Amino acid sequence: MLIVGELINSSRKSIAQALEARDEAYLKDLAKKQAEAGAHIIDINCAIFMEKEPEVMEWLVGIIQEAVDVPLCIDTPNVAAMEVGLSRHKGRAMINSISAEKKRWEEMLPLVSKYKPMVIALCIDDAGMPNSVEDRLRVADKLIPGLVEAGISEEDIYLDPLIKPLGVSGTAAVEVLETTRALREKYPKVHVISGLSNVSHGLPVRKVLNRAFAVMCAEAGMDALIADPLDRHLMSLVFAAEALAGRDKHCLNYIKASRAGKVVAE
Repeated sequence: MLIVGELINSSRKSIAQALEARDEAYLKDLAKKQAEAGAHIIDINCAIFMEKEPEVMEWLVGIIQEAVDVPLCIDTPNVAAMEVGLSRHKGRAMINSISAEKKRWEEMLPLVSKYKPMVIALCIDDAGMPNSVEDRLRVADKLIPGLVEAGISEEDIYLDPLIKPLGVSGTAAVEVLETTRALREKYPKVHVISGLSNVSHGLPVRKVLNRAFAVMCAEAGMDALIADPLDRHLMSLVFAAEALAGRDKHCLNYIKASRAGKVVAE
């Protein structure tokens, strides 16, 4: 399971304050902790800065790449900030996100063509938030050929079925699990990713729901999560679920993580 560490996001008060203060040490330390805990990619978001976002993004990419060797996920709907982030990034980045919405598609696609990043693509178009498996597949059928035509291989596309909060729709999780199975069958080379914590928004004891959903996602065939890698119980369950789902040959990853102290029972 590919883990995109979600913690450097300006929607979190501590991160907004650190960005405002240009607290380099705090942000670098958080990036290092996420990578050490198992994040393969570090998401960075500074969207609260509005017109200053490109300037902050350029600084943020620079300092985080000084701290960690893993790629960064440039997380913004702001085209100028995305361009700056991609141009500043050393090596190949991931972007979060493009969608089939006409405006965002037309704005982001030239950057995708130019920089050839790994791409998180949201299963949404101008018809609005998807309400069914069929809605998501219809949008995926637009996104995948378009991205391939722009020079992105199917192996570098990460489709996000979009999780609605379970407290708003009681079938939200089931829809995403069924979509994951359908996407994996129709597009076996394409990855499926989700922002895990969206499922529990507004509900109590959110970590329990997030952890349970991570296991269900692994069983359904999802192979990437935007999640909190510092949640040791979550990461333990991800290692275990991957082994149980038959995606960890001879349980080598599970054993390696256990020996490294990354799998905990209590």
